[in-house]
Amino acid sequence: MSIKQFVKQHREEWKQLEQFVTKFTKSRRQLNETDIEGFHHLYQKAAQHLSYSQTYFPKEDVTPYLNGLVSKSHNLLYKDQVSSFQQLRHFFTTTFIRLFIEQWKFILIAMILFTIGALGSFLAVQNDPLHIYSILPSNIAQSVDPEQLGKQDGAVDSSLMSASIMTNNIQVAILAFAGGVTFGLLTVYILIYNGLLVGALAALFWHYGKSYEFWAYIVPHGMIELTAIFIAGGAGLLMGYKLFVPGSYSRGYQLKLQAKRSVQLLLGTIPLFVIAGVIEGFITPAAISLEAKYIVAMLTVVGLILYVLIGKLIFIKDNPSN
Repeated sequence: MSIKQFVKQHREEWKQLEQFVTKFTKSRRQLNETDIEGFHHLYQKAAQHLSYSQTYFPKEDVTPYLNGLVSKSHNLLYKDQVSSFQQLRHFFTTTFIRLFIEQWKFILIAMILFTIGALGSFLAVQNDPLHIYSILPSNIAQSVDPEQLGKQDGAVDSSLMSASIMTNNIQVAILAFAGGVTFGLLTVYILIYNGLLVGALAALFWHYGKSYEFWAYIVPHGMIELTAIFIAGGAGLLMGYKLFVPGSYSRGYQLKLQAKRSVQLLLGTIPLFVIAGVIEGFITPAAISLEAKYIVAMLTVVGLILYVLIGKLIFIKDNPSN
């Protein structure tokens, strides 16, 4: 892309950001949520353009111009967002939801890949339970006993289990996200592999007539946990796609840009993993009825849906063209 094409393509966005800066500098009033969202979106784009300009047009006049514009925008945008609480609130009510909505197709693809793996292993083990030893790691396959499900409820160290589960799930999410640098191939593998594990276990318990019990121990934490993994996987797939199809920019620039966006998506999943870990450590093994476990699962699903719907309504309100 030439300097003329670069300036022509993004000139209007820079002018809009200039208008924001001029308006709010003169009025010296606090920004409301709608203003912050629009201003923040333009600021992020200008910051990305500055990075690109510094790389490819370091000696052109557009680079110091963008540097000044980004600096002024940053100072104005964040001057009233000093506290950590305010920044966290803005991230989870605007930034994370916006990224989630913009990347929903890749998140859906991540879910489909997981489902393909789960369906394939379920059919294989359903046809012959001995296939469980070909799909699951040997230590897991040998330790699974459907007849013992629920017999140790309440007899485990819940705090230790919760911490261990959270750590493991976050590691899976990080791998799924980081797999994007392999053009998404590692991410695809991780999603399908985790689907294989769940599908094989589901088929084994189905074979023993314990599907109802099995899912009662899976869905309370699983709905949140899998949603977080799909989001992290979607972030990795997005990064991989942009490396395959960089468009007008270089692969190096796309990697830098998409890695930043994907890291934000990944960070947004951490509270989900914490909630899932708490449920899996304290509620899943608790000596309560199976129906109570299913109620917890329904509450988590309702909570997720409400969070996304409310966030989407805010996003649409602030971005009518979308």
